[in-house]
Amino acid sequence: MYTQIGFFPPLRTMDNASPHKMTGRWALVFLGVACAVGVASIYYNQPLLLVMGASFGSAPREMGFVAVATQVGYAVGLLFFVPLGDVAERRALMARMYAGVSLALVLAAFAQNLIWMIVASALIGVLASVTHVALPMAPDLVPPERRGHAIGSVMTGLLLGVLLARTFAGWLARLSNWRAVFLVAALLNMAFVPIVLKYMPRVVPREPLTYSHAMRSLWTLVRTKPLLREASMLGALTFGSFSCFWTTLAFMLEEHHHLGPAVAGTFGLVGAAGAFVAPIAGKLADKRGTRVVVTVAGIVLTGSYLWLWLVEKPHVSMMVHMVALFIGVIALDTGAQMMQIANQTRIFGLGSEYRSRLNTIYMTMYFAGGAVGSALASQAWSRWGWDGVCLLALGLIGMAGFVHLTGYSRTHAEALMKVSRHEQEPA
Repeated sequence: MYTQIGFFPPLRTMDNASPHKMTGRWALVFLGVACAVGVASIYYNQPLLLVMGASFGSAPREMGFVAVATQVGYAVGLLFFVPLGDVAERRALMARMYAGVSLALVLAAFAQNLIWMIVASALIGVLASVTHVALPMAPDLVPPERRGHAIGSVMTGLLLGVLLARTFAGWLARLSNWRAVFLVAALLNMAFVPIVLKYMPRVVPREPLTYSHAMRSLWTLVRTKPLLREASMLGALTFGSFSCFWTTLAFMLEEHHHLGPAVAGTFGLVGAAGAFVAPIAGKLADKRGTRVVVTVAGIVLTGSYLWLWLVEKPHVSMMVHMVALFIGVIALDTGAQMMQIANQTRIFGLGSEYRSRLNTIYMTMYFAGGAVGSALASQAWSRWGWDGVCLLALGLIGMAGFVHLTGYSRTHAEALMKVSRHEQEPA
């Protein structure tokens, strides 16, 4: 069913949306905000690792496990909660998960030691997977030929949440303390519960399905969808490389330049400029195919890390160094976002009836890759400093390039174009 919204082209509403619920273009905006609020919860801790470590008496190497725990928890939530989007009514599910992540953030705010914070961070990650209960709704709101654009529009909100969370956390910690960051975040998530219930369309599953059947079908999808496997590997490797930078940025700024969490958080604001590439990447995927977008993303990611490695030299002045870092962060975020849009455009074209499960598989591998990248980056920083971090990130990007050059999309271009035109990939 389609509806005309102002001067915008017809957009499809939810099949079972009530008249007073949000539809069309504004539903995409709402989904973007919903994704931003949820996903921000797992990134508040990154610029705060040093100040939290000072409270707990823990070294940077140990505090790296807080970021790892959040990402591992998120991967677990993606695996066990997101498939419920194909089983349960999504609006009620989202409201319960926003309430849950709010309680987990309160637990983090009152953490008294490293173990407590690691447990709280894992719980935040598990429940913040609500983001990917909401995201698969985006393709249902538009005609098939605009799927990439819809995903890009909602992803803009999600990516702004990822990036601005660091800025918000860094500056609020400076103005108050790190515990205030988690308390304010808890209030934001709890406030979203009544908003979801009031404005979100009620969305029931397309077909009767039990949770156990949904979970068993995950392996079937992995086994029969080679393009899903390729996209998942690319996502895991590139997000692993992306996490290398953000996990160690606060350490590098403190050790090399004696700059605190507020400055580390500000780089999130700089990177947010790259978030606006998401709709452009979506349109490019619709027009030229996702393989072109993946190729461009890989080149941009490689160039960004070479640049970030090059500019981190002792003879460079502080002003020049900060400007160079700003440029590198924008490029890094742009490349990561282009890769994400291309991959999700691919997987959401493989079948509308199991989009939540496709997203579960993809995002579980994506954040597992991020957790591995964060863990390895913490170790690389402790042993080899910034050189080790950049070499690790470039190695992960190189592995992604190998997958891209040898994968399914290289040898099955015709099938890939069918997916881009919204037909299912052959098993």
